Amino acid sequence: MATSSSAELSKAVKQQYMDLPQGDKVQIMYVWIDGTGEGLRCKTRTLDSEPKCIEELPEWNFDGSSTYQSEGSNSDMYLIPSAMFRDPFRKDPNKLVLCEVLKYNRKPAETNLRLTCNKVMDMVENQVPWFGMEQEYTILGTDGHPFGWPNNGFPGPQGPYYCGVGSDKAYGRDIVEAHYRACLYAGVMICGTNAEVMPAQWEFQVGPCEGISMGDHLWAARFILHRVCEDFGVVASFDPKPIPGNWNGAGCHTNFSTKEMREEGGLKAIEESIERLGKRHSYHIRAYDPKGGLDNARRLTGHHETSNIHEFSAGVANRGASIRIPRTVGQEKKGYFEDRRPSANCDPYAVTEAIIRTCLLSEEGDEPVNY
Repeated sequence: MATSSSAELSKAVKQQYMDLPQGDKVQIMYVWIDGTGEGLRCKTRTLDSEPKCIEELPEWNFDGSSTYQSEGSNSDMYLIPSAMFRDPFRKDPNKLVLCEVLKYNRKPAETNLRLTCNKVMDMVENQVPWFGMEQEYTILGTDGHPFGWPNNGFPGPQGPYYCGVGSDKAYGRDIVEAHYRACLYAGVMICGTNAEVMPAQWEFQVGPCEGISMGDHLWAARFILHRVCEDFGVVASFDPKPIPGNWNGAGCHTNFSTKEMREEGGLKAIEESIERLGKRHSYHIRAYDPKGGLDNARRLTGHHETSNIHEFSAGVANRGASIRIPRTVGQEKKGYFEDRRPSANCDPYAVTEAIIRTCLLSEEGDEPVNY
Protein backbone atom coordinates (compact mmCIF):
# COMPACT_ATOMS: atom_id res chain seq x y z
CA MET A 1 0.00 0.00 0.00
CA ALA A 2 1.27 3.50 -0.87
CA THR A 3 2.37 5.62 2.11
CA SER A 4 4.04 9.02 2.09
CA SER A 5 7.83 9.42 1.99
CA SER A 6 7.64 11.64 5.10
CA ALA A 7 6.35 8.70 7.14
CA GLU A 8 9.57 6.82 6.39
CA LEU A 9 11.76 9.48 8.00
CA SER A 10 13.14 8.45 11.40
CA LYS A 11 10.77 9.52 14.17
CA ALA A 12 13.48 8.66 16.73
CA VAL A 13 15.83 11.23 15.19
CA LYS A 14 13.05 13.83 15.16
CA GLN A 15 12.34 13.13 18.84
CA GLN A 16 15.91 14.13 19.79
CA TYR A 17 15.07 17.65 18.66
CA MET A 18 11.55 17.70 20.06
CA ASP A 19 13.03 16.88 23.49
CA LEU A 20 15.16 20.05 23.46
CA PRO A 21 13.99 22.75 25.89
CA GLN A 22 12.26 25.71 24.26
CA GLY A 23 12.95 28.29 27.00
CA ASP A 24 10.16 30.75 27.73
CA LYS A 25 9.02 30.87 24.11
CA VAL A 26 5.76 29.29 22.96
CA GLN A 27 4.83 27.94 19.52
CA ILE A 28 1.33 28.80 18.33
CA MET A 29 -0.04 26.93 15.31
CA TYR A 30 -2.73 28.98 13.54
CA VAL A 31 -5.26 26.75 11.72
CA TRP A 32 -7.87 27.91 9.19
CA ILE A 33 -10.33 26.63 6.58
CA ASP A 34 -9.19 27.31 3.01
CA GLY A 35 -11.17 28.36 -0.06
CA THR A 36 -12.48 24.86 -0.76
CA GLY A 37 -14.51 24.89 2.45
CA GLU A 38 -13.06 21.45 3.23
CA GLY A 39 -9.27 21.78 3.35
CA LEU A 40 -7.36 23.02 6.39
CA ARG A 41 -4.17 25.11 6.38
CA CYS A 42 -1.79 25.95 9.20
CA LYS A 43 1.32 27.93 10.05
CA THR A 44 3.24 28.63 13.24
CA ARG A 45 4.54 31.70 15.04
CA THR A 46 6.48 32.23 18.26
CA LEU A 47 5.10 34.15 21.24
CA ASP A 48 7.10 35.30 24.27
CA SER A 49 4.76 33.67 26.82
CA GLU A 50 1.95 31.14 27.06
CA PRO A 51 -1.42 32.70 26.18
CA LYS A 52 -4.08 32.12 28.84
CA CYS A 53 -7.08 33.15 26.71
CA ILE A 54 -7.97 33.81 23.09
CA GLU A 55 -7.77 37.59 23.60
CA GLU A 56 -4.02 37.32 24.23
CA LEU A 57 -3.39 35.95 20.73
CA PRO A 58 -2.49 38.46 17.99
CA GLU A 59 -4.20 38.60 14.63
CA TRP A 60 -2.04 37.38 11.73
CA ASN A 61 -2.20 37.24 7.95
CA PHE A 62 -1.45 34.92 5.04
CA ASP A 63 -1.34 34.77 1.24
CA GLY A 64 -4.90 34.03 0.17
CA SER A 65 -3.92 33.61 -3.49
CA SER A 66 -2.26 30.30 -2.52
CA THR A 67 -5.30 28.95 -0.62
CA TYR A 68 -8.03 29.62 -3.25
CA GLN A 69 -9.17 32.65 -1.24
CA SER A 70 -7.98 35.74 -3.14
CA GLU A 71 -6.22 37.08 -6.22
CA GLY A 72 -2.46 37.61 -6.28
CA SER A 73 -2.84 41.35 -6.79
CA ASN A 74 -4.62 41.76 -3.44
CA SER A 75 -3.79 38.61 -1.56
CA ASP A 76 -3.42 39.47 2.16
CA MET A 77 -6.05 37.79 4.33
CA TYR A 78 -6.49 38.18 8.09
CA LEU A 79 -6.46 35.35 10.64
CA ILE A 80 -8.66 36.09 13.66
CA PRO A 81 -8.02 33.66 16.57
CA SER A 82 -11.35 32.13 17.62
CA ALA A 83 -10.75 28.92 19.64
CA MET A 84 -7.63 27.69 21.43
CA PHE A 85 -6.55 24.10 22.20
CA ARG A 86 -3.49 22.45 23.70
CA ASP A 87 -1.08 21.20 21.03
CA PRO A 88 -0.84 17.37 21.22
CA PHE A 89 2.07 17.27 18.76
CA ARG A 90 4.42 19.83 20.34
CA LYS A 91 2.80 19.45 23.78
CA ASP A 92 2.46 22.10 26.53
CA PRO A 93 2.84 25.05 26.64
CA ASN A 94 2.31 25.17 22.86
CA LYS A 95 -1.14 25.76 21.35
CA LEU A 96 -3.36 25.06 18.36
CA VAL A 97 -5.57 28.02 17.43
CA LEU A 98 -8.57 27.78 15.13
CA CYS A 99 -9.03 31.05 13.23
CA GLU A 100 -11.69 32.87 11.27
CA VAL A 101 -10.57 34.33 7.94
CA LEU A 102 -11.33 37.94 6.92
CA LYS A 103 -10.65 39.49 3.50
CA TYR A 104 -8.59 42.64 2.89
CA ASN A 105 -11.70 44.76 3.63
CA ARG A 106 -12.31 42.95 6.97
CA LYS A 107 -15.40 41.18 5.60
CA PRO A 108 -15.62 37.38 6.12
CA ALA A 109 -14.06 35.14 3.47
CA GLU A 110 -16.59 33.09 1.45
CA THR A 111 -15.75 29.91 3.42
CA ASN A 112 -15.76 31.65 6.81
CA LEU A 113 -19.16 30.35 7.90
CA ARG A 114 -18.33 30.74 11.59
CA LEU A 115 -19.22 34.45 11.74
CA THR A 116 -22.91 34.13 10.84
CA CYS A 117 -23.19 30.86 12.79
CA ASN A 118 -21.96 32.65 15.91
CA LYS A 119 -24.54 35.46 15.44
CA VAL A 120 -27.36 32.94 15.10
CA MET A 121 -26.17 30.97 18.16
CA ASP A 122 -26.13 34.19 20.24
CA MET A 123 -29.80 34.77 19.34
CA VAL A 124 -30.89 31.45 20.93
CA GLU A 125 -28.41 31.27 23.80
CA ASN A 126 -31.23 31.16 26.38
CA GLN A 127 -32.54 27.90 24.84
CA VAL A 128 -29.18 26.18 25.51
CA PRO A 129 -28.80 24.32 22.19
CA TRP A 130 -26.63 21.20 22.43
CA PHE A 131 -25.12 19.34 19.50
CA GLY A 132 -23.25 16.08 19.05
CA MET A 133 -21.76 15.19 15.66
CA GLU A 134 -20.73 11.72 14.47
CA GLN A 135 -17.82 12.15 12.07
CA GLU A 136 -17.27 9.23 9.69
CA TYR A 137 -14.09 9.03 7.62
CA THR A 138 -12.11 6.57 5.48
CA ILE A 139 -8.40 5.82 5.79
CA LEU A 140 -6.71 5.78 2.37
CA GLY A 141 -3.20 5.21 1.09
CA THR A 142 -1.53 8.15 -0.68
CA ASP A 143 -2.68 6.55 -3.96
CA GLY A 144 -6.34 6.85 -2.89
CA HIS A 145 -6.74 3.10 -2.29
CA PRO A 146 -8.53 2.20 0.99
CA PHE A 147 -6.12 1.19 3.75
CA GLY A 148 -5.74 -2.58 4.08
CA TRP A 149 -7.77 -3.44 0.98
CA PRO A 150 -6.23 -5.92 -1.51
CA ASN A 151 -4.26 -4.14 -4.26
CA ASN A 152 -6.27 -5.69 -7.09
CA GLY A 153 -9.63 -6.45 -5.57
CA PHE A 154 -12.00 -5.99 -2.68
CA PRO A 155 -12.23 -7.29 0.88
CA GLY A 156 -15.12 -9.56 1.86
CA PRO A 157 -18.59 -7.99 1.82
CA GLN A 158 -19.82 -5.71 4.61
CA GLY A 159 -21.03 -7.40 7.78
CA PRO A 160 -18.11 -8.26 10.08
CA TYR A 161 -16.40 -4.84 10.15
CA TYR A 162 -18.77 -2.57 12.14
CA CYS A 163 -17.31 -2.34 15.68
CA GLY A 164 -15.14 -5.29 14.60
CA VAL A 165 -12.12 -6.73 16.43
CA GLY A 166 -9.21 -8.57 14.83
CA SER A 167 -6.71 -8.01 12.03
CA ASP A 168 -9.13 -9.23 9.38
CA LYS A 169 -11.90 -6.87 10.54
CA ALA A 170 -10.35 -3.65 11.95
CA TYR A 171 -8.11 -1.78 9.49
CA GLY A 172 -5.94 0.98 10.98
CA ARG A 173 -6.83 1.01 14.68
CA ASP A 174 -3.45 2.59 15.59
CA ILE A 175 -4.51 5.78 13.84
CA VAL A 176 -7.85 5.81 15.66
CA GLU A 177 -6.24 5.33 19.09
CA ALA A 178 -3.59 8.00 18.43
CA HIS A 179 -6.25 10.46 17.27
CA TYR A 180 -8.52 9.79 20.27
CA ARG A 181 -5.72 10.38 22.79
CA ALA A 182 -4.47 13.48 20.94
CA CYS A 183 -8.00 14.96 21.02
CA LEU A 184 -8.34 14.29 24.75
CA TYR A 185 -4.98 15.97 25.35
CA ALA A 186 -5.96 18.97 23.22
CA GLY A 187 -9.22 19.50 25.14
CA VAL A 188 -11.45 18.57 22.20
CA MET A 189 -14.85 17.27 23.38
CA ILE A 190 -14.41 13.87 21.74
CA CYS A 191 -16.80 11.39 23.35
CA GLY A 192 -16.33 8.10 21.50
CA THR A 193 -15.16 6.15 18.48
CA ASN A 194 -15.95 2.95 16.58
CA ALA A 195 -15.11 1.01 13.44
CA GLU A 196 -17.72 1.53 10.72
CA VAL A 197 -19.59 -0.74 8.28
CA MET A 198 -17.08 -0.47 5.42
CA PRO A 199 -13.56 -1.77 6.15
CA ALA A 200 -11.02 1.11 6.66
CA GLN A 201 -13.94 3.36 7.60
CA TRP A 202 -14.16 4.73 11.15
CA GLU A 203 -16.20 7.19 13.15
CA PHE A 204 -15.53 9.49 16.08
CA GLN A 205 -18.13 11.49 17.97
CA VAL A 206 -17.74 15.02 19.33
CA GLY A 207 -20.11 16.52 21.91
CA PRO A 208 -22.24 17.44 23.62
CA CYS A 209 -21.16 20.97 22.67
CA GLU A 210 -23.19 24.12 23.20
CA GLY A 211 -23.70 26.57 20.35
CA ILE A 212 -20.66 27.68 18.34
CA SER A 213 -18.30 25.31 20.19
CA MET A 214 -19.70 22.39 18.14
CA GLY A 215 -18.13 23.68 14.95
CA ASP A 216 -14.92 24.71 16.72
CA HIS A 217 -14.38 21.30 18.31
CA LEU A 218 -15.24 19.28 15.19
CA TRP A 219 -12.87 21.31 12.99
CA ALA A 220 -10.13 20.94 15.64
CA ALA A 221 -10.72 17.16 15.74
CA ARG A 222 -10.50 17.01 11.93
CA PHE A 223 -7.22 18.94 11.93
CA ILE A 224 -5.75 16.60 14.56
CA LEU A 225 -6.85 13.58 12.48
CA HIS A 226 -5.11 14.93 9.38
CA ARG A 227 -1.92 15.52 11.38
CA VAL A 228 -2.00 12.04 12.94
CA CYS A 229 -2.50 10.48 9.50
CA GLU A 230 0.41 12.56 8.20
CA ASP A 231 2.65 10.96 10.83
CA PHE A 232 1.48 7.49 9.76
CA GLY A 233 1.86 8.30 6.06
CA VAL A 234 -1.80 7.78 5.17
CA VAL A 235 -4.74 10.01 4.27
CA ALA A 236 -8.05 10.66 6.07
CA SER A 237 -10.86 11.16 3.55
CA PHE A 238 -14.20 12.79 4.38
CA ASP A 239 -15.61 11.99 0.94
CA PRO A 240 -19.28 11.02 1.46
CA LYS A 241 -19.03 8.10 -1.00
CA PRO A 242 -15.35 7.15 -1.38
CA ILE A 243 -16.02 3.75 -2.98
CA PRO A 244 -18.92 3.39 -5.45
CA GLY A 245 -21.10 0.32 -5.38
CA ASN A 246 -22.29 -1.84 -2.50
CA TRP A 247 -20.29 -0.04 0.20
CA ASN A 248 -21.55 2.36 2.86
CA GLY A 249 -20.94 6.07 2.39
CA ALA A 250 -19.68 8.45 5.08
CA GLY A 251 -21.90 10.92 6.90
CA CYS A 252 -21.79 13.29 9.83
CA HIS A 253 -25.01 12.54 11.72
CA THR A 254 -25.93 15.52 13.87
CA ASN A 255 -27.73 15.15 17.19
CA PHE A 256 -29.61 18.17 18.52
CA SER A 257 -31.55 19.20 21.60
CA THR A 258 -32.59 22.27 23.55
CA LYS A 259 -33.22 22.73 27.26
CA GLU A 260 -36.96 22.33 26.60
CA MET A 261 -36.43 19.06 24.68
CA ARG A 262 -34.30 17.61 27.48
CA GLU A 263 -36.90 18.31 30.18
CA GLU A 264 -40.11 16.38 30.99
CA GLY A 265 -42.52 16.35 28.05
CA GLY A 266 -39.78 17.51 25.69
CA LEU A 267 -40.96 15.14 22.95
CA LYS A 268 -43.56 17.75 21.91
CA ALA A 269 -40.80 20.29 21.14
CA ILE A 270 -38.84 17.58 19.29
CA GLU A 271 -41.84 16.73 17.10
CA GLU A 272 -42.48 20.44 16.38
CA SER A 273 -38.86 20.85 15.25
CA ILE A 274 -39.06 17.79 13.00
CA GLU A 275 -42.23 19.16 11.42
CA ARG A 276 -40.42 22.43 10.64
CA LEU A 277 -37.45 20.52 9.19
CA GLY A 278 -39.79 18.57 6.90
CA LYS A 279 -41.06 21.80 5.32
CA ARG A 280 -37.52 22.99 4.55
CA HIS A 281 -35.84 19.85 3.23
CA SER A 282 -34.18 21.38 0.15
CA TYR A 283 -32.65 24.26 2.17
CA HIS A 284 -31.03 21.77 4.54
CA ILE A 285 -29.76 19.51 1.74
CA ARG A 286 -27.99 22.57 0.25
CA ALA A 287 -26.43 23.43 3.61
CA TYR A 288 -25.33 19.89 4.44
CA ASP A 289 -22.39 19.53 2.07
CA PRO A 290 -19.89 22.04 0.63
CA LYS A 291 -21.15 21.58 -2.94
CA GLY A 292 -24.79 22.44 -2.24
CA GLY A 293 -26.03 18.84 -2.18
CA LEU A 294 -24.05 17.40 -5.11
CA ASP A 295 -21.69 15.42 -2.85
CA ASN A 296 -24.56 14.05 -0.78
CA ALA A 297 -26.43 12.94 -3.91
CA ARG A 298 -23.86 10.16 -4.26
CA ARG A 299 -24.53 9.03 -0.67
CA LEU A 300 -28.23 9.64 0.08
CA THR A 301 -29.69 6.98 -2.21
CA GLY A 302 -32.14 5.29 0.15
CA HIS A 303 -29.70 2.35 0.48
CA HIS A 304 -26.82 1.60 2.89
CA GLU A 305 -28.58 3.10 5.95
CA THR A 306 -29.47 6.39 4.24
CA SER A 307 -32.65 8.20 3.28
CA ASN A 308 -33.39 9.33 -0.28
CA ILE A 309 -32.05 12.84 -0.95
CA HIS A 310 -35.32 13.90 -2.63
CA GLU A 311 -37.64 12.87 0.22
CA PHE A 312 -37.97 13.84 3.89
CA SER A 313 -38.79 11.15 6.44
CA ALA A 314 -38.66 10.67 10.21
CA GLY A 315 -39.07 7.69 12.49
CA VAL A 316 -38.22 6.10 15.82
CA ALA A 317 -35.01 4.02 15.61
CA ASN A 318 -35.16 4.17 11.78
CA ARG A 319 -31.70 4.44 10.22
CA GLY A 320 -33.22 4.75 6.76
CA ALA A 321 -34.96 8.03 7.66
CA SER A 322 -33.82 11.66 7.32
CA ILE A 323 -34.47 12.18 11.04
CA ARG A 324 -34.15 9.42 13.63
CA ILE A 325 -35.71 9.65 17.09
CA PRO A 326 -33.75 7.26 19.34
CA ARG A 327 -35.93 4.55 20.91
CA THR A 328 -35.14 5.69 24.47
CA VAL A 329 -36.31 9.22 23.57
CA GLY A 330 -39.61 7.80 22.30
CA GLN A 331 -40.03 5.90 25.55
CA GLU A 332 -38.98 8.67 27.95
CA LYS A 333 -40.79 11.41 25.96
CA LYS A 334 -37.76 13.72 26.16
CA GLY A 335 -34.19 13.99 24.90
CA TYR A 336 -32.88 14.73 21.40
CA PHE A 337 -33.16 13.82 17.72
CA GLU A 338 -30.63 12.86 15.06
CA ASP A 339 -30.43 14.48 11.62
CA ARG A 340 -28.83 11.80 9.43
CA ARG A 341 -28.52 13.93 6.28
CA PRO A 342 -25.25 15.91 6.74
CA SER A 343 -22.36 14.53 4.68
CA ALA A 344 -18.96 13.60 6.15
CA ASN A 345 -17.39 16.66 4.49
CA CYS A 346 -20.03 19.11 5.72
CA ASP A 347 -19.11 22.36 7.43
CA PRO A 348 -20.41 21.97 11.02
CA TYR A 349 -20.95 25.74 11.23
CA ALA A 350 -23.35 25.55 8.24
CA VAL A 351 -25.14 22.47 9.60
CA THR A 352 -25.68 23.74 13.14
CA GLU A 353 -26.70 27.20 11.90
CA ALA A 354 -29.30 25.70 9.53
CA ILE A 355 -30.80 23.59 12.34
CA ILE A 356 -31.09 26.62 14.64
CA ARG A 357 -32.63 28.79 11.91
CA THR A 358 -35.33 26.23 11.10
CA CYS A 359 -36.04 24.69 14.51
CA LEU A 360 -35.64 27.66 16.88
CA LEU A 361 -35.98 30.80 14.75
CA SER A 362 -38.89 29.21 12.81
CA GLU A 363 -37.55 30.33 9.43
CA GLU A 364 -39.34 29.08 6.30
CA GLY A 365 -38.56 28.99 2.60
CA ASP A 366 -35.40 28.14 0.66
CA GLU A 367 -33.24 31.10 1.74
CA PRO A 368 -31.86 32.09 5.17
CA VAL A 369 -33.12 35.28 6.78
CA ASN A 370 -30.69 38.20 7.24
CA TYR A 371 -30.70 39.51 10.82
